[in-house]
Amino acid sequence: MTPLDMLDRTVAEQPDALAIVWGEQRITWAEFDAMVQRFAGRLHDLGVGKGDVVSVIAGNIPEMLAAHFAIPTLGAVLNAINTRLDPETVQFIVRHCEAKVLITDAPRADLGRASDTLPVHVFGQDFDIATGPLSERIDWRGVVTDDWQPIALNYTSGTTGNPKGVVLHHRGAYMNALGNADALGFDRDTVYLWTLPLFHCNGWCHGWAVTSAGGTHVCLDGVDPSQVYSAIEDHGVTNFFCAPVVLYMLLDHPDRVKRSAASRPVKVGTGGAAPTSSLIERMDALAFDLSHLYGLTECYGPATVNHLPQYLREAEASVRAKYLASQGKRHTTACVLKVFDEADQEVPHDGETTGEIVLRGNTLMAGYLKNPDATAEALRDGWFRTGDLAVVLPDGRLMIKDRAKDIIITGGENVSSIEVEDVLHRCEAVALAAVVAAPHEKWGETPCAFIELRDGGTIEEVEAHCREHLAGFKRPRYFVPRSIPKTATGKVQKFILRQEAKERFGGGDL
Repeated sequence: MTPLDMLDRTVAEQPDALAIVWGEQRITWAEFDAMVQRFAGRLHDLGVGKGDVVSVIAGNIPEMLAAHFAIPTLGAVLNAINTRLDPETVQFIVRHCEAKVLITDAPRADLGRASDTLPVHVFGQDFDIATGPLSERIDWRGVVTDDWQPIALNYTSGTTGNPKGVVLHHRGAYMNALGNADALGFDRDTVYLWTLPLFHCNGWCHGWAVTSAGGTHVCLDGVDPSQVYSAIEDHGVTNFFCAPVVLYMLLDHPDRVKRSAASRPVKVGTGGAAPTSSLIERMDALAFDLSHLYGLTECYGPATVNHLPQYLREAEASVRAKYLASQGKRHTTACVLKVFDEADQEVPHDGETTGEIVLRGNTLMAGYLKNPDATAEALRDGWFRTGDLAVVLPDGRLMIKDRAKDIIITGGENVSSIEVEDVLHRCEAVALAAVVAAPHEKWGETPCAFIELRDGGTIEEVEAHCREHLAGFKRPRYFVPRSIPKTATGKVQKFILRQEAKERFGGGDL
């Protein structure tokens, strides 16, 4: 089981079909296959072989898609690096994984060189795979002899200490790609817009999944709302996936006038913050059909999917938002997923009893590179401990309540930061909110809300909204208007906000 077989099958079945759109370029599957072979050949000439790691720093360009096939073709391991990391972290990653080769695209070449670890090869310059002769075809079957071999190495965000290297194998990548394609309805008519970074958990395995389905990749290097809207209309985009923050960027951009409720529907997948009624209504107005997903790098991206059932399609936005707030059920090939209490017993499906999400199965990492202690802790008793707290609804759907480290304990009461954020996002004055614990002399901790306000919005409006919709102990005592720090994949960097809350408030009362 390997994603490499997916490309072989698609090329054999539809060599002349459109594989990639990149600006004015149109690349067929046969032409993409030739790019992959040139890529593999160049690496072979550089001495790359089975088990070697190749680090790549690039945006969502055709060469980055090719890297997902060319590097494993040699039995080597793809290390796709976050393009927004600082040079010191890039250097740590390249050294830690003992990369044999480092390749970047032209805009990120300076980042690669600043790491001062390996010579930097640059796509389109000394590492051109778009044109040129083809040498003898390299067949992956001679080196990929075990589907438990590593195919990719992805480093976690490293919010505390150095990032950890998550080792993923061919079997898991193959199975999760197929599961995604099935759950999300990818087929030959799929036109997939790359708003999700390919370096983020290998684009949730969607590079392999869309290829398996024989769909079309529309490459977009960076999220510019005007380019997203243009791409949707120009190329007939059917699907795109992104963090919630990207959805708000799109919904607040003037180019939203290019779409209306009567536009051709586009399926949009997101994970993280639960969608609010306001978000659902605004997406309806643009014919965006939302699904909610959940997953982690350690399980190859999406493990659960929550689609809106047909009987709720015409329901009020508040009803649909309530349903879509859950993360749904695991898809066809995903890990076995359970929610355990502190005694490692399954919690009842009552929608109230909270436990930790645990995973086990084929679509789970092999472990953390060179970190046996962290691996043993994460995979304790054969289950991967996610650190995410959730309940299970009576129909079996998963609903996340918080990260274990993000639960706020105030006066002995547990407060879910996600619940408070959900209420805040329903306030018209709020563009984006993040809630963390701030120290408090009397209560130990208290909710602190960091707020990005919409134009004309005020903190007073936000406070009044919270008084109306939140119990007293759940209401934030502190409101801080500021730009909220995010990772390159759009996730809120709560560790920064926790430290800021600690420094700002230090345990005193207002």
